[in-house]
Amino acid sequence: MSVDALTRDRSLPELVPAGDGPAPLAARLWSATWPKLLAVGLALAVWQLVVLSGWKPEFVLPGPATVGVELWHKMATAKLWLEIATTMQRAVVGYTVAVLFGSLLGIAVSRWRVLRLAVGSLITGLQTMPSIAWFPLAILLFQLSESAILFVVVLGAAPSVANGIIGGIDHVPPQLLRAGHMLGAHGLARYRYVVLPAALPSYVGGLKQGWAFAWRSLMAGELLVIIQGRPALGADLQLARDDSDAPGLLAVMVVILVLGMVMDHVFTRWSDGMRRRRGLAVG
Repeated sequence: MSVDALTRDRSLPELVPAGDGPAPLAARLWSATWPKLLAVGLALAVWQLVVLSGWKPEFVLPGPATVGVELWHKMATAKLWLEIATTMQRAVVGYTVAVLFGSLLGIAVSRWRVLRLAVGSLITGLQTMPSIAWFPLAILLFQLSESAILFVVVLGAAPSVANGIIGGIDHVPPQLLRAGHMLGAHGLARYRYVVLPAALPSYVGGLKQGWAFAWRSLMAGELLVIIQGRPALGADLQLARDDSDAPGLLAVMVVILVLGMVMDHVFTRWSDGMRRRRGLAVG
């Protein structure tokens, strides 16, 4: 009998190093949740201490409990959910257009050196330009309309997306490009199967940053461009300020903050999953 047969006949238990198995679902959920809960608790504690210090009267700066009650009342009405739907619709549409435009621009700049020399620094300049500075031009071009908001959201997000893909393509290893060339990846196939997958980590970073710029631009736009019949979070924020409704104003700010945190969590999960598939992270 051969050695291989003897090895197959022996029913030896497989040795698995301790701690290598997946952690229970509850443990993983708790490990991902408790830091966020701690951060929220610390923020609420600092907020309450500032209120108790008497720095501002409570009708100007209400405490967390007062704002929580106001937020609960808002959540019980359809108006808040209509505002969230309008704001998120604008965000998704504007961000989608920015991703398409920024991706095509980034690929073109990476592909043609003349175009990089012409507009490469312009893209970075647009990225650093405050979104609020675009609104006088946007209102002049499109008046107080949805197009004015969309214009600024796209200009706020597209440069970050373009810079993300440019940086990713610039850092693709030459050895990988040569290997793709030897395997027959030319033209569009080269970008589809070699360049873009290799640039994906930097591209995802640009997408995440682009969403942050889009969200900030949208909030500024909804504060300045208020459209009748289109309830939105920014418009509600401005209305609360005009009415000196501090609890209502802070309640809307909490909603905006939570939506931003949720989207950040989505991008983080996407980025972590990509890193695990590439062997750059465990768990």
